[in-house]
Amino acid sequence: MATHQQDVVATSKPQEGELKRTMSFFPALSTVMGTVIGAGVFFKAASVAAVTGSTSMHMLSWFLGGLISVCAGLTGAELAAAIPETGGMLRYIERAYGKFPSFLLGWAQVIIYFPANVAALSIIFATQFKNLFALSDATIVPIAIVAAASIMLINFLGSKAGGMFQSVTLVFKLIPLALIVIFGLLRQGTVEVSLIPVQAGPGVGGFAPALGAGLLATMFAYDGWIHVGNLAGELKKPAKDLPRAIAGGILGIMVVYLLVNWAYLRTMTVPELAGNENAAMEVAGRIFGGMGGRLVTIGILVSVYGTINGYTMTGMRLPYTMGLENQLPFSNQLAKLNRNAVPYVAGILELVIAIAMMMVGGFDLLTDMLVFVIWIFYTLVFIAVIKLRKTEPELHRPYKVPLYPIIPMVAIVGGIFILIMTLINQFSLAMVGLLITALGIPIYFYMMKKNQ
Repeated sequence: MATHQQDVVATSKPQEGELKRTMSFFPALSTVMGTVIGAGVFFKAASVAAVTGSTSMHMLSWFLGGLISVCAGLTGAELAAAIPETGGMLRYIERAYGKFPSFLLGWAQVIIYFPANVAALSIIFATQFKNLFALSDATIVPIAIVAAASIMLINFLGSKAGGMFQSVTLVFKLIPLALIVIFGLLRQGTVEVSLIPVQAGPGVGGFAPALGAGLLATMFAYDGWIHVGNLAGELKKPAKDLPRAIAGGILGIMVVYLLVNWAYLRTMTVPELAGNENAAMEVAGRIFGGMGGRLVTIGILVSVYGTINGYTMTGMRLPYTMGLENQLPFSNQLAKLNRNAVPYVAGILELVIAIAMMMVGGFDLLTDMLVFVIWIFYTLVFIAVIKLRKTEPELHRPYKVPLYPIIPMVAIVGGIFILIMTLINQFSLAMVGLLITALGIPIYFYMMKKNQ
C-alpha cells in the first residue's frame, strides 16, 4: 500500500517554482515500486485466503489485481500529465465533472480514506506488537492510538522531519520482503501447492464472489498507483518513460507480491493462512526459526510504522487545502499552521477520526471500506480520460494512454466489477461507506450558501 505524494508537476518548459525534468527511467521505476509497496503485502494474504478458500484462486486474485492496477495506472497517468495541478485526483474529477463530485472526493478522503488508512495500519501494527511481546488483546487499541499519535507528533516537527523518517523506514519495508521471498522459496516446501484447476474453495460462495472479494482485498496492497503519474513533470521523456515506469513498476510489484504469497503458501496451508492476523510473523518464524522470525517481524513493524507516517503526512494536508478554499466547516481553524508550518489542526482532526475508527473497526473492515469508496472515484477518473478526449481534444497531453481505448476500458470494467462484487458480498459495509460519503452533500450546499 502506498505513501501518497501530491506533487506539483510540469508539462512544458520549467518555470520558476516548477519541477525540473531531471529524472530518467530507472529512478522513476524505483519510485513507482517504492511508493506502492506498503503494509498490505504482509497482512492482506490472510484475508485473501479467507475469501477465496484455495491456492489457485488466492494467486489468481493477486495476479488480476496487479493487471487491473497496471491498466489503472497507465490510464490515470494521462490526466496526471495533462492536468499537473496541486490536488491531483481532485482536479481531474473537477475538470471532468464539476466542483460537486470533486468536493465529495475530498470529503471522502478527509473523512474515510486517510483516517481509515491510519486506523487500519495502526491496528495491524498494534496486533503484531501485541503478538511479538505476548501481550493481551486489550492492549491492541491503546497501542494503536499511541502509534498514530506518536507519528502525528513527529510530523508536527515539520515536513522535513516527517520526510526524513519516511526515507529511513523505506529500507525496512524492503528487507523483510526480500528475506521472506529468498529464503521462503529456497526452503524445502512443507505444503503441497496446486494452481490447477482454478477454483474457489468450499464455503466461499462460488467463483465470481470469491474472485470479487479476493480482488477487493488485494486492491489495498496495490493502492497508490493514482499518484505515480505525478512523476510526469520530473521525467526527461514523459511520453516514453512514464508508461514504461508505470507498467514496469506495477508489474514488478505484482511479481514481488506473487512471490511473497507463493512463499506464504509453501509454508502454511490455506486454512492456516485464512484470517490469520499473525500470518506474517508465523511464516517468518517457520522460515527463520524463533529469533530470526522475531527479527523479521520487527522489520515488518518498522515498515508499517513508516507507512502510517506516509498517510499521516499527506492526509493532514488535504483538510488544510480544503480549509484554505473555505470548503469545510471551521475552515479558518483547519487552515492554521504551527511554527513549523504544519497544519496541526487538520492533523488533529484526522487523528481524532482515525482513533474513532480504531474503536469500531478491525483491519480488514476498514481497508475494505476505504478501497470500496476510493474505487468509486478511481473508476470516475478512468471514465474521465475518455470523456475529456471528446470534450477537450485540444488539451495538451504530453503522455497518452497506450492501446486506447482498450486499457481504459479494462480499468473501467475492473473497477465496476470490484464495486459490484463488494455490493453483493459486503452490502452493509458498502452502504456505510456510501452513507458517510453522502453526509458531505449537505455540507457542500451549506458551504456554498455560506460563501455566496
